[in-house]
Amino acid sequence: MSDSTKSSVEAGKNALHSGDLAAAEAALAQAVQQSPDSAEVALLWAQCAVRRGEVRTARERFAALLRQHPTHFRGWLEAGHLSRQLGRQAEVMHFYRMATQVAPLHWEGWLTLATALEAASQWDEAAACYHRALPLATRAPDGDAVPVSQVHARMAKSRLARGDAARALESLRQALGLMRVEKPEPDVNVTAALQIDLGDVLMRLGLTDAAHRAFERASAATSEEVLTRLAMQSFHHNLWEEAQAVLQRNVALHPGSALALWNLAHAYVESWHLDEALQTLAQAEALAPQPGAKSMRASVSGRLGDADQALALYRELAEEEGPDSAMRSSAAMSALYSDSLTAQEVADLHRSLFAGWGQGARPAAEFANARDPGKRLKLGLLSADFHHQHPVNIFMQPVLARLDKSQFEVTIYNVGVAHDDQTQQAQRRVDHWVQATSWTPVQLARRIRDDGIDVLMDLAGHTSHNRLLMLAQRVAPVQVSFLGYPGSTGVPNIDWLLADPVVVPPAHDALCTERVHRLPNTVFCYAPEADYPYPVYGPAQAQRPLTFGSFNNVPKLTPHTIALWAQVLARVPGSRLLLKAPSFRDESAIRIFRERFVQQGVDASRIEFRGPVGLADMMAEYADVDIALDPVPYNGGTTTLQALWMGVPVVVKEGQNFVSRMGASFMRAAGLPEWVAPSDEAYVDIAARMAADRQALLQLKAGLRARLQAAPAWDVDRYTRDMAHALRAMWIAHCPP
Repeated sequence: MSDSTKSSVEAGKNALHSGDLAAAEAALAQAVQQSPDSAEVALLWAQCAVRRGEVRTARERFAALLRQHPTHFRGWLEAGHLSRQLGRQAEVMHFYRMATQVAPLHWEGWLTLATALEAASQWDEAAACYHRALPLATRAPDGDAVPVSQVHARMAKSRLARGDAARALESLRQALGLMRVEKPEPDVNVTAALQIDLGDVLMRLGLTDAAHRAFERASAATSEEVLTRLAMQSFHHNLWEEAQAVLQRNVALHPGSALALWNLAHAYVESWHLDEALQTLAQAEALAPQPGAKSMRASVSGRLGDADQALALYRELAEEEGPDSAMRSSAAMSALYSDSLTAQEVADLHRSLFAGWGQGARPAAEFANARDPGKRLKLGLLSADFHHQHPVNIFMQPVLARLDKSQFEVTIYNVGVAHDDQTQQAQRRVDHWVQATSWTPVQLARRIRDDGIDVLMDLAGHTSHNRLLMLAQRVAPVQVSFLGYPGSTGVPNIDWLLADPVVVPPAHDALCTERVHRLPNTVFCYAPEADYPYPVYGPAQAQRPLTFGSFNNVPKLTPHTIALWAQVLARVPGSRLLLKAPSFRDESAIRIFRERFVQQGVDASRIEFRGPVGLADMMAEYADVDIALDPVPYNGGTTTLQALWMGVPVVVKEGQNFVSRMGASFMRAAGLPEWVAPSDEAYVDIAARMAADRQALLQLKAGLRARLQAAPAWDVDRYTRDMAHALRAMWIAHCPP
């Protein structure tokens, strides 16, 4: 290789490392011209195309490399990796087998083939390849030798990514056992990284105490990368305080690292310590520019109830990042909280944000699924949220338990990171569980198509971990939005929105890009599987000061909502307001919202703030509330239904779109239309009138759960049948007449 080629290669490598992919492409293209026969250059050029997301180009470059250098081990291996990302299973096996043929003494080829074989459930051959890799690890050629423990660790990661926690645990135990006797003794960070994997596996298996001990052992790490990963896993498993402690230690160990400060700031945002988040972000920016700073400030604005500022920042980011930016979903979500946008403006914004996502999409008519109206339907559920306390899990678990399996073959495509006993329960309740957290959109789309899914129900909408850009390109003949997002997504090729006659009356169809299918009662059926003891509502409740309450997250506490609730407190002298939310673990959030109420003329002593507790304890706290107040324009969903379940009626305002009509749906379904207000003035009047007659209120509260249980909307068996009928009707609409 000439000096000029070496210079181009070095420039290309440096640019790849720094993320300057355009510069890397230019430098490596020059190197290819200078040295067209170099396998090293050809491999780097293919890798650059992979990094740039140019799939076709990458495939062509790998093909050219392997035609010219048919015994190039790394070329076969990485071509297989690319095919795996694309979900091309036949190619994956071919490429990995070729890697083992051209380099039969290289452990990595055998191990990679073993992981692919396990993914294809070819267990015997997979085991043979796995065991063949082990003795080769310590004597691999070209400086690629590794301790045998690392082969087991690699297999554990593959198994964990596939969702096979039991086999992952087996490999991890092998790895950790070997590391205890290996010489030289492994670095503390290598061991800690395995302990993180062990903790994750144990959490997925429901062995919580053992998992916590593994995470604690991992906290001995000193590496910034390992500590950051430990904190991330802790967050995934709702160990917020532990994650913060790890990241604080990380900053102490690496005080000059802008990334360490950034990660700590992000942790503060996620745990609602917003003052600390902004201060730490400023420290990170003082060390180096932070590309995500605007997004973090948008998140903070949203969490503090400033939806319009959050929306403005997210729209700026969406324009800066281009048509496929995830910030478009963040902007859409922020719009639902805005006091200043009309329902039509929210709908128009959604359409404009996502109009381009459907270009080049596969038509529904091209799918080969048999169009038999009466066949057993293959139903796919796409979600990241089957875990404790999440609304998707709360509402869907009872449905999964009752859905007629003779009519539906159900597959959950799990793209989430949290795993607990509820995740395992969902897994047991469906026919198939596909762990797709780490999958590319192309890989997941191919799997859904290969599975022959007839109806794909998206349970995320524009919330975290969504795959809406994938759905816009269509991956199933019928695609439905439900539960995760309270309104029309605006995303092309989502065919249906599941609603009810109140949240989306026929007159509002024009606000939706989807066709609307209305369940006959209410859109969400609250049928908790946990037992929450009903409070005893006796004379003491009628004697205490009247307590209004809201357990909604603070982004819903918009200026309009605060002004409305201040009017309620003014009309009911001596009343109090109990506000409970995750934000109110943070003194700065309490201070900000206290000041906002004071500015509306409310004495600060009339407001009580409470932070988060466990779900059972939170439900018990509803006994301290006499009347709940629903926020506007983003109504309570789960919180309103939980309040009703615990005997707390809710004053609601009926707005002009799905998100602002949920409260009206629930109260009408409960047979309590007198609690539904058409205007702000009526909202205040209802609150004052209901608060005035304490005996009538107490009588209602004492029998509220029984009332709900007698109502059709709370009959989960009926609700599940109604949903099944809706899904069948959507499929029939796809079938020829």
